Amino acid sequence: MPKTTAKTSVKPAAAKTAPKAAAKPEAAKPPVAAAKPVPAAAAKPAAKPAAAAPRAEEAKKPLTQRQGFKTNEFVVYPAHGVGQILAIEEQEIAGAKLELFVINFMKDKMTLRVPTAKVGNVGMRKLSEPALVKRALETLKGRARVKRTMWSRRAQEYEAKINSGDIVAIAEVVRDLFRSDSQPEQSYSERQLYEAALDRLSREIAVVQHVTETEAVKEVEGQLAKSPRRGAKTEVESDADAEAETDGDDVAADEAA
Repeated sequence: MPKTTAKTSVKPAAAKTAPKAAAKPEAAKPPVAAAKPVPAAAAKPAAKPAAAAPRAEEAKKPLTQRQGFKTNEFVVYPAHGVGQILAIEEQEIAGAKLELFVINFMKDKMTLRVPTAKVGNVGMRKLSEPALVKRALETLKGRARVKRTMWSRRAQEYEAKINSGDIVAIAEVVRDLFRSDSQPEQSYSERQLYEAALDRLSREIAVVQHVTETEAVKEVEGQLAKSPRRGAKTEVESDADAEAETDGDDVAADEAA
């Protein structure tokens, strides 16, 4: 009986030590699991600068279109005729930022900068439609209309039509100032206005019809050749105008003296 009691007292001691050994690996697990969210949380702030980068690139893109006009497009500027928009740029003038159309007039070897907000005020427009060009060419075949007024007044009206940018009005100037070989020669001032109107008209026709300017001039002259010749009445009106202009010059000379 005493031997059996000694054996049973050893077993409970072994059972107490077993739970302590099993608890050690369980306590080591939480630090490993807690380490996983740390790099994930650190990666979130790094995504914000990447989203801001495309906005900076968009701000640096060059302007290509404003007020219905775009770069490389041909336009008509009334005071100078047909030009091409090379670029749309920003400039700071007197502390204010302005958007400008950079327009090149190749034949005149001139570059003009026009504020995009003022294209309506200066009368800048797109090229005429083919139907309007056809109407201008038909105008050239009509009879010349010469008013019975002093040449100085008529010259102002012709200049206003040329600088209006209206292709039909410019065609009227070409028609009225045209002289065939059988008609009296033009005066110097008449010739200047005729050539200015012919240049404006032929340049726009050339760009619209995709032909050379020389071909456009030939087309204009061909239409003028179809117009009825001026009668004696028109020539008498021109002579009367010349006399009136001469009288006006004499009066002005007397007043100056």
